[in-house]
Amino acid sequence: MSRVLVAMSGGVDSSVVAYLLKEQGHDVIGVTMKLYENDLVGKKNSHTCCSLDDIDDARMVAYKLGIDYFVYDFSPEFEEKVVEKFVQAYEAGLTPNPCIDCNRYLKFDRLYERAKELDCDYIATGHYAQIVKDEKTGRYQLKKGLDEKKDQSYVLYSMTQDQLAHTLLPLGGMDKETVRKIAEEAEMINAKKHDSQDICFVPDGDYKSFLESYQGKTYEEGNILNSKGEILGKHSGAVGYTIGQRKGLGVAAGHPVYVTEKDMEKNTVTVGPEKELFSQGLYAKDWTWVSREEPKEEIQVMARTRYHQKETPAKLTVEKDRIRLDFLEPKRAVTKGQAVVVYDGDLVIGGGTIVESF
Repeated sequence: MSRVLVAMSGGVDSSVVAYLLKEQGHDVIGVTMKLYENDLVGKKNSHTCCSLDDIDDARMVAYKLGIDYFVYDFSPEFEEKVVEKFVQAYEAGLTPNPCIDCNRYLKFDRLYERAKELDCDYIATGHYAQIVKDEKTGRYQLKKGLDEKKDQSYVLYSMTQDQLAHTLLPLGGMDKETVRKIAEEAEMINAKKHDSQDICFVPDGDYKSFLESYQGKTYEEGNILNSKGEILGKHSGAVGYTIGQRKGLGVAAGHPVYVTEKDMEKNTVTVGPEKELFSQGLYAKDWTWVSREEPKEEIQVMARTRYHQKETPAKLTVEKDRIRLDFLEPKRAVTKGQAVVVYDGDLVIGGGTIVESF
């Protein structure tokens, strides 16, 4: 059987992965990535991942399973590749997805490299997605997880062929209820533990407070405008607003308004009616072709521009240094900095970072 490094976050999913692989006879090593010191977060929260409490949970599960277990300190890489990129993106007016960067640069890069150093054949994670090999082309393909509510294929679009070939996703064909049942029957201490829901280093979801604390500064107030450029009120720092936001705007327009645009140079936030949130298309860069080669002509796809969002039919065209998507029906709140992932049924075709909408 194979030697497998299991990325154990301390949650129920990765714990069940370690259990299943051990039961199948694999030589399993459990590893937790230590990504930050608690003072980076500033407060405890049970709905994040990779905290010191999570490390304790993972260690106890590994002990119960009788497998080797290690903690690797990747906090310098995490700060450089994920946290600093997150801060820079917000200050540039973008809305980043740090979970995608964590998978890309830490879990399937640094941890995968460590797995090879330990002579492991595979790395395994608790993601709800599936990897299959197309026997005709020899190409590895990424597919949605069977449980639509838990599908995590969106955050894995950047995986390379080499990474897909050496990754196991044992939960891809299961639903969450089954996973928890396995954990309970195996008497795991974290069988009923809540899923992580927030960005690990911003556990309360207050991005602006985190940015001010991390940068050691206070963001300046500025004007909230309507689409005509008229001043409706004041904002408390443009970094604290995101496209599509409705709550907490503090302006009276006589009808519901949403954030439609941010200008970081002028320090303004523009709001408008919901109809102004819709786009006909987008441009994306930093593109990864996952389950197929780059097409030579226009193709039809289903596009998702946010995690767990309903997909929209679109036409995809490869341009010189970017991808163009034209939606067949207008798409709401397309946001620069977010990922766009395109599908053919349950197959991930590819994905990239949104740089412009139109």
